[in-house]
Amino acid sequence: MDSPLPLHVCHVNNLSVIINRLHALLHCIAIGFLIYYRASYLLQETRAIPIILWLLVFASELLLSFIWLLGRAYLWRPVSRTVFPERLPEDDKLPAIDVFICTADPEKEPAIGVMNTVLSAMALDYPVDKLHVYLSDDGGSPITLHGMREACRFAKWWLPFCRRYGIKTICPQAYFSEADSDDYFGDSEFMVEKKKIKEKYEMFEEHVTKAVEDGDYGNSQNHSTIIEIIQDTSGESETIRQADLVEMPLLIYVSREKRPDHLHHFKAGALNVLLRVSGVISNSPYILGLDCDMYCNDPTSARQAMCFHLDPKISSSLAFVQFPQKFHNINKYDIYDGRFRSAYCVQWQGMDGLKGPVLSGTGYYIKRESLYADFTHTVNDISELKDTFGKSNVLINSLHQSYKQNNANGENFSNVLQEETGVLASCRFILHCKGWTSTYLTPFRPQFLGTSTTNLNDLLIQGTRWGSGLTDVGLSRFCPLLYGPSRMSLLQSMCYGELSFFPLLYCLPLWCLATLPQLCLLNGISLYPEVSSPSFIVFSFIFISAICKHLQEVISTGGSIYTWRNEQRIWMIKSVTAHFYGSMDTILKLLGLRKASFLPTNKVLLSLYILIINFAIVEGMIVRKDKGRISTSAILLSSVFSVILLFFGSIILM
Repeated sequence: MDSPLPLHVCHVNNLSVIINRLHALLHCIAIGFLIYYRASYLLQETRAIPIILWLLVFASELLLSFIWLLGRAYLWRPVSRTVFPERLPEDDKLPAIDVFICTADPEKEPAIGVMNTVLSAMALDYPVDKLHVYLSDDGGSPITLHGMREACRFAKWWLPFCRRYGIKTICPQAYFSEADSDDYFGDSEFMVEKKKIKEKYEMFEEHVTKAVEDGDYGNSQNHSTIIEIIQDTSGESETIRQADLVEMPLLIYVSREKRPDHLHHFKAGALNVLLRVSGVISNSPYILGLDCDMYCNDPTSARQAMCFHLDPKISSSLAFVQFPQKFHNINKYDIYDGRFRSAYCVQWQGMDGLKGPVLSGTGYYIKRESLYADFTHTVNDISELKDTFGKSNVLINSLHQSYKQNNANGENFSNVLQEETGVLASCRFILHCKGWTSTYLTPFRPQFLGTSTTNLNDLLIQGTRWGSGLTDVGLSRFCPLLYGPSRMSLLQSMCYGELSFFPLLYCLPLWCLATLPQLCLLNGISLYPEVSSPSFIVFSFIFISAICKHLQEVISTGGSIYTWRNEQRIWMIKSVTAHFYGSMDTILKLLGLRKASFLPTNKVLLSLYILIINFAIVEGMIVRKDKGRISTSAILLSSVFSVILLFFGSIILM
């Protein structure tokens, strides 16, 4: 009997593998010569350069070499994947999916945008009786609840329209803002229907906007629990076709109780509550996680993810399918590296060639089973479940029932939630440590689209927050380089190690190398070999090798030399600001000191290469007179800082 056709195939990029490994070998050899040069100086009896300066620069070069070496694991075996959703079983055999959408602040996360994300999730091309959409409102805002009711009312018009005409852009805000939004139909009936739906959408927007203008935001830190299954009771749906009345996924609003004197664990806590509530209401075996500003851009994402989850060869160990984060508000220049090209085009594909990428926090289809910890028990261990999950018999019965179903299928199902580390922590590093795998899929059409940072201040604030979180993992008992090697492959541990340590191991060396060599040069102290020295070739080769490899990665992933220049500039800026602030925040917390509060500001330290790469900053300080000009206060502050640094540096080096 012929075996069924595969639901997906994996492609190994052999050319990239050869280039990456050859470059890594040559670069390692050059680093070896650099270490020999630095170490041999320390063994000399007479030294013309102060030993402390040499050691600081040597330590910085070693740290940069170490983080570079960890990053080679990403490039060891990059892969890409293709799926065949047309080979999936019939709709009645597809598993159910719960969609989790999280929002917390209706002022920072506008309700109309959140509701568009909800509507796009409801419009996914999936059996409606197997699709359940949950919105977690951590702000407990009446505005958001009102928006959900309005979205439900509009969905009874939007969903039939999308299905009837095969609309690809299933987010109404994005669809009606497109210049040629499926006008290729050229059908008079379609155009009339589209005009009517657009009028309904404008009315929906008006109702939500009016609620926002009324300003009833509620108390985001002190409110009771609200759980509501949203239904349209307006009676307006009588004018809709009778065949379309039942074509609606279940829509649920959840606002957990929050009190000022109780820790709520932010997004992780909200996801934990959604996991419990959905376990009682729908208990679907798979979950789609979305940020409130990351709408579904393609109706087929669920079916594409199921091509992996329903593959009997990998499904037993597969935790989640990750799609890349892509953004609709970035222009072609992308001066702030808002696309995160390195992560989504290089690193995640490299990790997919090992045991799978990191869970990115949005745009993933995860197996509910993987969100429970390793707790082996028999079906009769109800008392132990209650000790962990509380006294809710309804919730316990849902877990108990799930256990029996999975046990009957021969699966090892564990039912205890990671309460200490929360859903987010368990989904990233711990999942892979426990033997779970993941896959990464990058279709040509973006499956999800969101908004990225478009100004330097937001970029640095975001980078500081991420840097603090990553460094916190690196310095915790779950340090990937210590906790990981015995539980996963060395290469995978190296990937997680690079991810958790790069903020710390970039900021310290770059601060050192951005100040000491320049100060020494001004005071006649040479930390590097002369151009005529053979050792100069080693330093030149390492510099050119790193620059060319980065440029090759950028070009091979569809970027340009402008992309390369912008990424170099943002890497330098973030390393000496956001990564530094985030790392120091974590270190202060570990020392038991009060959390530091830093305001990111733009600081320039100028060597020839840094001057060229950061010319846009110099232009903003000196040339530009428009809104893009750097403020006078920032220019004065950086100038004073530079003068003070040069003054004290000269005194110390005299």
